[in-house]
Amino acid sequence: MLEAKVQNLLKNIYQRSLCLAVIGSGYVGLPTAALFADAGFHVTAIDIKPEIVKAVNDGFSPINEPRLDELISRNVQAGRLRATSSLEALTQADAVIVSVQTPIDQNKRPNLSFLMKAIEDVGRALREGMLIVVSSTIPPGTMLENVKPKLEVLSGLKVETDFYLAYVPERIAPGKAIREFVENPRLVGGVGPKSTKIASALYRTVCKTVIETEASTAEVAKLAENTFRDINIAYANQLALLCENYGVDVEEVIKLANTHPRVNIHFPGAGVGGPCLTKDPYLLISEARNIKVNLIRVAREINDLMPYHAVEIILNALRDNGIEVSKSKVALLGVAYKGGVSDTRNSPAETIINELLLNGVNVSVYDPYTNETFDAEKAESLEEACNDADLIAIITDHPEFRHIELEKIKELVKHKLIVDGRRIINPSYASNCGFKYYGIGYGLKSDESS
Repeated sequence: MLEAKVQNLLKNIYQRSLCLAVIGSGYVGLPTAALFADAGFHVTAIDIKPEIVKAVNDGFSPINEPRLDELISRNVQAGRLRATSSLEALTQADAVIVSVQTPIDQNKRPNLSFLMKAIEDVGRALREGMLIVVSSTIPPGTMLENVKPKLEVLSGLKVETDFYLAYVPERIAPGKAIREFVENPRLVGGVGPKSTKIASALYRTVCKTVIETEASTAEVAKLAENTFRDINIAYANQLALLCENYGVDVEEVIKLANTHPRVNIHFPGAGVGGPCLTKDPYLLISEARNIKVNLIRVAREINDLMPYHAVEIILNALRDNGIEVSKSKVALLGVAYKGGVSDTRNSPAETIINELLLNGVNVSVYDPYTNETFDAEKAESLEEACNDADLIAIITDHPEFRHIELEKIKELVKHKLIVDGRRIINPSYASNCGFKYYGIGYGLKSDESS
């Protein structure tokens, strides 16, 4: 029979009488807080940034995420959601979800200072019968070696006896956070069976599918997901470099290879960005020892190379067509790290722009989703960016860029050169519109035949 503390927590979850605090109101924490509030819980979002606190309490989302404004507004008005910078909210909570950043440093090592500061705050407020959930992405071993002992020392309480602790990694992407929080299967890994049971009950109030495991396995599984994707992208990028060397088109190669029923090669690009794929592989290997050949690190190096390779293609295209680099203008389309979102975290566009500016190129940036330019000139429209440009460089696969009418803008461009960093423009279409086409993985023989 379950002990009273467990039964009480489960009862509060089922009856929606549990008070929940969420530490961190970023791209993961704020959707988390809003969705649990919408499920009927009283939720306090805790964040150190006053502008975030004010926005939430005014009923608005401080981040650009579909449906989040609506969720925040509805639940703030209903009195189920509020935001604060005060840690006093932790003393009133029955459960706490920690969702803070866990970046890597310049040496590609995990920086857990934000996480451990939040854990210290929780530990000082911890009392019997509470549930603590970590949703930040963490290196293997963090829950048992760092989080658990810190909470026990600060509180004088014991996990599984006095309080409950689980790791529940996020599995959402910017632009799809609300839908994916609900729809994507959620891993719940407790440090013990009671913790797993309670945390699973909480997440089942919002998530359609919950998969129970234990904390250490959940840590590795989360990192394995994004590392798998990163390695597959690295293979596509390596293949693109080979195709350029062999003078064939990687797009055609991939299309043909993928006709094999057991092959599904990704598509290459000008670089990998975002908060996860650029970091999680390093977290996965951060505590590994005696690994003689490290495929994961090599894959990261290949993907980190691609923005520089895109710059090389751009500069060579200018030089090959008799254009002086230091007097050239490039219309750069897209600075978000992927198509259809405004998120520019770790975007390859930053490296590309910086390298072009260092070479004296005048860079005009157009991105319909964000005002970020990484110190380049900002264009308010596609036409403004392309006006008097020598070359168009597509860096982000925004939906709008997939249907650019080159026939309409070709008169704006001085030298009709296009570098397709995402392979979203048909080379034959570009050629028919009078453009000379260059692209990632577009080999010399393909270029000569266009």
